[in-house]
Amino acid sequence: MELIIDQVSKRYHTKWALRDLSLRFEPGMIGLVGPNGAGKTTLMRIIATLLQPTTGVVYWNGKDTQKHGASLRQVLGYLPQEFGVYPEFTGRKFLLYLAAMKGLPSPLARERVEELIETVNLKQIADQRLNTYSGGMKQRIGIAQALINDPEVLIVDEPTAGLDPEERVRFRTLLASLTASRIILLSTHIVGDVEAVASRLILLREGHLVADTTSQELLTQANGKVWGVTLDLAAAQSLQMANRVSTMISKSDGVYLRLISASRPHEAAIPVEPNLEEALLAVNVQVPAS
Repeated sequence: MELIIDQVSKRYHTKWALRDLSLRFEPGMIGLVGPNGAGKTTLMRIIATLLQPTTGVVYWNGKDTQKHGASLRQVLGYLPQEFGVYPEFTGRKFLLYLAAMKGLPSPLARERVEELIETVNLKQIADQRLNTYSGGMKQRIGIAQALINDPEVLIVDEPTAGLDPEERVRFRTLLASLTASRIILLSTHIVGDVEAVASRLILLREGHLVADTTSQELLTQANGKVWGVTLDLAAAQSLQMANRVSTMISKSDGVYLRLISASRPHEAAIPVEPNLEEALLAVNVQVPAS
């Protein structure tokens, strides 16, 4: 299976949300990262055939999805950032309803729903109404509905936002277990999520592709660009204003900073091993003018 993004751009009125984006996806977990407004959700909605690009083409197994969108939608699972439910439905009834909407025969739908209830750990509450579910429970129902048709392409947009750490780890583990035979696109602001499960990172900024890389490659590139130093408050604040700071912690002997700089930012600073969040901050690629 192959998903190709070929010179795709998207304009809303006078603003370009995506510019000349070209990517090729095969089975695996791909993390989409970037600040608000980078174009991540626009890209996912175009892939899901919910938006048409202004220019460019998306190909699924060689077919233009604007002309043959049904071929992709039949094998697509999508969990948007804002996922709505029918509050008076139970979890089981909701999944059965969506299975019917996706055209699954009744016996297969019942079998698939029971499998997914088990998979997302909702067996004990499957017959409770959705308006009684916590945020984490609703997210698990969300991923279950995205998987109802056993999709080959799975798109999840900010799936762990608002979840507690235990729920986040459970959700990441579930996604990681699904990667063998699917293309999974995971968009998130939570760097730990993509670091834990994504084999490939796509970094977007202002609608442009900044990097198509891996966590390890980014960490290697950031070596020598992350520094640690402990200073008094005034000196720490002055250094903070002049540099990109990832950590600022008050301690008994002063303020400890971790910051990103291509050269030593202070005579007392020493190089430290970067984490992925710092490696992303260290990416310094000029975004082309729109």
